Amino acid sequence: MLLTEYLSGITETIKEYSKTGLILSSELIADARTEKMGLIKGKLTFIDGSKLFMTEYLDLRYKMEKLAYSFHYQDKEDNLMFRYDNAFHKPPLSYTDHKHIKGNIQESDVPDIKDILEEIICDYLKASK
Repeated sequence: MLLTEYLSGITETIKEYSKTGLILSSELIADARTEKMGLIKGKLTFIDGSKLFMTEYLDLRYKMEKLAYSFHYQDKEDNLMFRYDNAFHKPPLSYTDHKHIKGNIQESDVPDIKDILEEIICDYLKASK
């Protein structure tokens, strides 16, 4: 898979979820290091003023590998709602992939943009109505 194909998939997913009317705006930027490695950054703004900031550093040479990633979701007052990432912690965690939520850190699977949008829409946007 090429980085442009991966970016196209993210763009299509965001486009599909935008049909709900819950996403006000989206920005995506790709910084290709090679045609199969690079950085994708994005920001989505939702109807309630909350925002999702995403960063993925990808290596697609042999398989799809997220070398580093962060999906940071915050409310309109910039309070953290959740963040998935694989950043190193001090003291070290016993797992790499994790989720920050309400002051806690828990082990998690590596999410993709569809997982994140489902969580935001189902657990935060629709729950607040």
